[in-house]
Amino acid sequence: LQGARLLGIPVIVTEQYPKGLGSTVQEIDLTGAKLVLPKTKFSMVLPEVEAALAEIPGVRSVVLFGVETHVCIQQTALELIGRGLEVHIVADATSSRSMMDRMFALERLARTGIIVTTSEAILLQLVADKEHPKFKEIQNLIKASAPESGLLSKV
Repeated sequence: LQGARLLGIPVIVTEQYPKGLGSTVQEIDLTGAKLVLPKTKFSMVLPEVEAALAEIPGVRSVVLFGVETHVCIQQTALELIGRGLEVHIVADATSSRSMMDRMFALERLARTGIIVTTSEAILLQLVADKEHPKFKEIQNLIKASAPESGLLSKV
C-alpha cells in the first residue's frame, strides 16, 4: 500500500462482511484508497469495483493481496482474468486460515496464468529502473524486510 501511494497507483479495497468479521485492521493504512467497500460476495468484482476500474485509464493489470487466498483472492483473480486483465498476486501479502489452503490456491492460480510473485518483485517491476524518480523511496520500503510468510516453511 505504501508503494502504491508513492507511485500514485489507485487502490481499491473490499472488506468481507465487516459487520460480522470486522473492518481492515488499523495497522493497514488505507489512506488514499480510491474505494473502500463492504461486501458479502467472496469475489471483490462488484459493480462498484468494476466502475472504479473503468475510471482508471488504460488499466490492463491488477495486483491482488489480502486474506483468504483460497476464497476471496482466488475468486477475484479468476473473475478478473476472465475479463481479460492480467492478474498479479503478492504471495507474501496474502494469507489463509490454513497453510494448505493458501499453498493449493497459489498453485492453482499460477496454473491458470495468474502471476504469483512477491512484494519486492512487484515494487521493482513498477519502478523498472534505478533512475525512476521514486526508486530511492521504493528501495527504502523493500529494505525493511517483510516478515517470514511461512510459505516455504511447510514445503
